[in-house]
Amino acid sequence: MVVELISVGTEILMGNILNSNTQYLAEKCALLGLDQYYQVTVGDNYGRMMESVKRALDRSDIVILTGGLGPTEDDMTKEVCAEAMEMELVEDPHTRSQLEAFFAGNIYKEIPDNNWKMAMVPQGAIVLDNPNGMAPGLILEKNGKTAILLPGPLNELYPLFEGQVFPYLERLQQSVLVSRMVKICGYGESQVEDKLLDLIDGQTNPTIATYAKTAEVHIRITARAADYEEGKALVAPVIREIKSRFGNAVYTTDEKTSLEMAVAALLKEKQLTMAAAESCTGGMVAARMVNVSGVSDVFMQGMVTYSNEAKMRLLGVREETLAAYGAVSEETAVQMAEGGAAAAGTDVCVSITGIAGPEGGTPEKPVGLVYMACCVKGKTVVKRYQFKGNRAKIREQSTVKALDLVRLCVLEYENRSDS
Repeated sequence: MVVELISVGTEILMGNILNSNTQYLAEKCALLGLDQYYQVTVGDNYGRMMESVKRALDRSDIVILTGGLGPTEDDMTKEVCAEAMEMELVEDPHTRSQLEAFFAGNIYKEIPDNNWKMAMVPQGAIVLDNPNGMAPGLILEKNGKTAILLPGPLNELYPLFEGQVFPYLERLQQSVLVSRMVKICGYGESQVEDKLLDLIDGQTNPTIATYAKTAEVHIRITARAADYEEGKALVAPVIREIKSRFGNAVYTTDEKTSLEMAVAALLKEKQLTMAAAESCTGGMVAARMVNVSGVSDVFMQGMVTYSNEAKMRLLGVREETLAAYGAVSEETAVQMAEGGAAAAGTDVCVSITGIAGPEGGTPEKPVGLVYMACCVKGKTVVKRYQFKGNRAKIREQSTVKALDLVRLCVLEYENRSDS
């Protein structure tokens, strides 16, 4: 079945608000196995809305519209869809009673009459109660076509879709899509694609798609199947093959697991504690780590040592090291990591020192040069990177690489300990 998404609202066209509804609905429809070929945004104009709705109903089986269900004159989604599908508007007693209950506790003494238009629904429509707002959602079915009308605010749309629309659409589908994500650090998107080209070229079901992220690549494997178990069985061997090709570069196959979550889980598994000693990233590694619930079990301390004086005082970097090699150097990164572990009393410490720019670069040490080191129980590994981009991009790439360095160093340490 083919689904089309229509976002209603001049404020979306003008860029006044971010249209996150479309992203959310597109992802949900993909999970349901619905094909999507078009996404449309249309302003609050009756004629253009009518044209968009009729075109969508002509070429798609299901049309999901968001926005334009409120009480004002420019809220006309329901009226347009009712006319397009030749369904008369009638008052719904249940919705009327819901509105009356809402207004009974309202702080405003006078309720404008236009609010009652939200109780008018296309005759025969499925009315979806909206516990988080006034305007109900609606499902209109006629001549093999379905229009689903949803409120625009996120706090209304999301629970209404999850609780009522998703189950409705699930019942319509005769197949499901099962999707898994493989997340990789240490490769660029073109490198990943090159290593998977034979699989990508030969794909039918499941399919493989790569997505470039900052210093990461995500690979989505999607199978269409009669049920979830069949889909899992189709996806599993592809995941195994990808993991065999990329080894430890794969940090998770769970879509909801971020890199910092993977690092925290690994530290907990190995019963190790961690600190971060940061210069050019200014605490971004620490900030990523504390995104993780329960990370206080393993992440002990973050130290932002931007000046040379702070590096010496807090981390024990030697003055002669800074004088001979500079703050941005392999030697300084090593002493930052080892000194940070000693200062924090942790098993692991990662350090970052670099030139984020746009000023400060030299021919010998250009903007984007970053050194980072990771000390795991006295064993230190140091890396040199030359990143591209603006200041924010360089700092973000450095943060991701530092987190991945912790992960790889812990794995390597454990492998040495086990052998």
